[in-house]
Amino acid sequence: MKRRKLSPARLGPRDVLHVGVAGLRSRPMRVVLSSLGIAIGIATMIAVVGISASSQAQLLRKLDALGTNMLVVTPGEEMFSGQDTKLPKAAPGMVGRVKGVEQVGATGDVEHSARRSEKVDEGETNGIAVKAARGKLLETLRGTMRSGSWLNDATGRYPAVVLGHITAQRLGITEPGQQVFIGGRHFTVTGILDPLPLAPEIERSALVGWDAAEEYLGFDGHPTSVYERSADGTVDDVRELLASTVNPQNPQGVAVTDPSAALQAKAATEGAFSTLLLGLGGIALLVGGVGVANTMIISVLERRHEIGLRRSLGATKGQIRVQFVAESLLLSGLGGLAGVALGAAATAVYASSGGMPWVVPPWAVGGGFGATLAIGTIAGLYPAARAARLSPTLALQAA
Repeated sequence: MKRRKLSPARLGPRDVLHVGVAGLRSRPMRVVLSSLGIAIGIATMIAVVGISASSQAQLLRKLDALGTNMLVVTPGEEMFSGQDTKLPKAAPGMVGRVKGVEQVGATGDVEHSARRSEKVDEGETNGIAVKAARGKLLETLRGTMRSGSWLNDATGRYPAVVLGHITAQRLGITEPGQQVFIGGRHFTVTGILDPLPLAPEIERSALVGWDAAEEYLGFDGHPTSVYERSADGTVDDVRELLASTVNPQNPQGVAVTDPSAALQAKAATEGAFSTLLLGLGGIALLVGGVGVANTMIISVLERRHEIGLRRSLGATKGQIRVQFVAESLLLSGLGGLAGVALGAAATAVYASSGGMPWVVPPWAVGGGFGATLAIGTIAGLYPAARAARLSPTLALQAA
């Protein structure tokens, strides 16, 4: 009679999951501690990427609000002498006639200091500049008033001043109606500005009307900065025309800058300093993987009787390997899920505290969880192979 060759039973996905969960369920505290290293590594990586992405989204939102269509015209230097040039008095009007320009504002430096009172030494300027302002400067900068009102045709002719928000802090001015001392006379504060990210020089300035600056402060009428807003599609064309329009005889003596470039560069490079933290998160993840491998090796040593019994009942080496790799994957997967949740929660707390949008890139979640599964597989290979190599007889004897 011909003997029939017996074939081992196959483990389906449900069976593999069952034996994997059973192995972990018997040692819950060890599972928690082993998963903790994986969770910390993934949480660090998700939080670093999420915080960086949230900061970048905040910058981009700010750029959208401020616009990238503003250019600033300032005096350059003489090509041969290296001396500073002056913009023509008619520069703001000339810029306003360039095709595509929609709004124009200008400021001019005044050689006086702003002090809280005449009793303060004139040399103590606190970095505060006094500037004459004209045109639609506030609209061009897309600025807003924290309190009070902007200079108009009436207040621009009299000793009235609008303070940048940093200037107001340094002078101790908290509300309109108070006075500051400029050029030997008191100027009444009519308003205080909100922060201006595209014009930080205005934040540190005291702004008086163009006519008042000429009448009371000896201003020569030459603008030192001309701000313009143009249609989005014409920014490059306007940039090419500004220098030659403002000073046709010496366009090299005119500088044209884009103040939004700094914010754009910051948004583009946001996260560059997170590389180190990502590396630390990766190290924590590797340490967690070592912990998982160590746990699985100890599990193999402690479960020799179980392994020997299963082998004696017909389990193949491959099935033993699959069982221990499945346990390692489940162990890492639990840590990965906990880490993703912790990292997303940390990002949410940081974003809400800073008034930022909450952003966790899907690729970071997918990549982080995929890394945990890869580490779990690698960490379980050696313990699984070691378990599969155990002799059923010796394993049962060792028990």
